[in-house]
Order: sequence, then C-alpha cells, then structure tokens
Amino acid sequence: MRTKNPREPLSRERALATAVTLADAEGIPALTMRRLAAELGVEAMSLYHHLPGKEGLLDGLADTVVGEIDVAVGRAAVTGTGGDWRTGLRRRFLAAREVMLRHPWAPALLGSRPTIPTGVYAYYDGILATLLSAGFSHRLAHRALHAFGSLALGFTQEVFRPARAGGNTDVDGAAAELAAMAEALPHLTAMVAAEAHDPADPTLGWCDSQVEFEFTLDLLLDGLERARR
Repeated sequence: MRTKNPREPLSRERALATAVTLADAEGIPALTMRRLAAELGVEAMSLYHHLPGKEGLLDGLADTVVGEIDVAVGRAAVTGTGGDWRTGLRRRFLAAREVMLRHPWAPALLGSRPTIPTGVYAYYDGILATLLSAGFSHRLAHRALHAFGSLALGFTQEVFRPARAGGNTDVDGAAAELAAMAEALPHLTAMVAAEAHDPADPTLGWCDSQVEFEFTLDLLLDGLERARR
C-alpha cells in the first residue's frame, strides 16, 4: 500500500511565495485573500493566522521584495569592487533593479505602504557605510540619500503613472492623450515624440527605462564624487 505524501503545511513564507507568483502573473489587483487561499488549496480564514488581512498581505509582499533585494545585492558584491564606492553603489542599485524588473508591480507597492518594510533600515545603513568609508561627511551622505531617492531600490519614482499599481503601464494611451493636447503642450508632445523608448530597453513604467535609470544614476554618482572632493 502506497503512503500518501503529506501536504506541505501552510506558513507565512509559503503564502507569500505563492502571492508573489500570482502578482507576477496577473498583477496586484488580482491578489485577494480568497484568490490566494484558492491557489494554496486552503480555506481563506486559515490565511489570517499568518497574514492579518489584505493590508498584512501587502506588507508581507513589500518585506519579501526587500528581502530579495538584499539577496541580489549580496550576490552582486561577491565579485568585489576594488574599494571604489561608485562601483559598489552602482552594482548595488542595478542589482535592486533586477528584482524590480522581475516584479514590475513592486515599485508602486513599495511607494504605497504606510509602514517601512522590514529590512529597509539595514539596507540603507549599508549604503551609508559605503559613503562614509569613502570619506563622505554625514551631512553629504544624508544629502546623497535624498538625491538617490528610489533609485537605491531599483526604480525611478515617477511624477505620475498612467496605470494603476500592478506594473502594466498604458504608454500608448498616455501618448495619445498628449497628442490630443499637442497645441496646449507643445514641448511635452515634442519630447515624447523624440524620446520614444526602444522596445528592447526594459521599462518599469511610463518613463522608467533601463537606459534612463543608468543615465540618472551615473550623473548622480559623478556629481557626488565632485562634492566629496
């Protein structure tokens, strides 16, 4: 007689891993406690022992993403930077961006949470350690963190997003709106027409492409080096 393998017990980690997979496939709007329970093969009420409702689920997702960033940054740092602070931070921020590109819903989620995700303080402490060891004063390092903004977490915090949180940005629709207002907005319309993103360039939003992310990051790092000196 063959013995059945016991079903994997429900845990916070298992629930969050399944939630990430669901959000990757269908976006944050598709993620509900009932839908997650169905994916896990459990009753919805049993999830509340591990995640206190939808807000607790979203907080858990934010924690999970930050944890992924820490792992990615740790891997990127293994090869070493030769003591160059700019190379170290650039590698760190690009590793964080790889996580964001895997989870395009994450930037909007991180920007919407009322509490700071677990791990963010330690993550920024590592950035500060890099700056201070390179000779930055606390004042200049503080200003550097303001200048980096969300770049440190791998995405550009846009002024507006034509789509809801979830990672699917209606670029064509927004461009059409600008085109309809071309006479009133001549400069914006001309810029959008001239700066259409390369389809091969990974994007996270309306105006957050890889090329633009790296351009802005390098500009900041070079400027901070001049200020450090």
